[in-house]
Amino acid sequence: MIRVVIADDHPVVRAGVRALLDAETDIEVVGEAATPDEAVALSERLAPELVLMDLQFGDRAAGAEATRRVRALAAPPYVLVLTNYDTDGDILGAIEAGASGYLLKDAPPHELLAGVRAAAAGQSALAPAIAS
Repeated sequence: MIRVVIADDHPVVRAGVRALLDAETDIEVVGEAATPDEAVALSERLAPELVLMDLQFGDRAAGAEATRRVRALAAPPYVLVLTNYDTDGDILGAIEAGASGYLLKDAPPHELLAGVRAAAAGQSALAPAIAS
């Protein structure tokens, strides 16, 4: 079972991603975070295999720093970035912070599910547009 924490400041995004993941038999959403600090705290407390991390929380681009903090935990989960932001700086910042992958929110559901499974297995998961 892949245990996942969803970190995004938009409740409707969290609800939509949760609905998609909850329909899968091998994935369990164990927590939702609306702030970067909540994402780190839940990652430490719940010990998920994967955190789905947005890069932008409100007017703060704090997802990369939260990724760095999550990956520095004693038993760090993998982090898969799921965001709207696709600039080279955003991508490189997230990867340098320790993200295992980078997907855009306009990805089709099957791509997100494949990315979750790949990242949780320690593999790289990059959106085709990002990889190129």
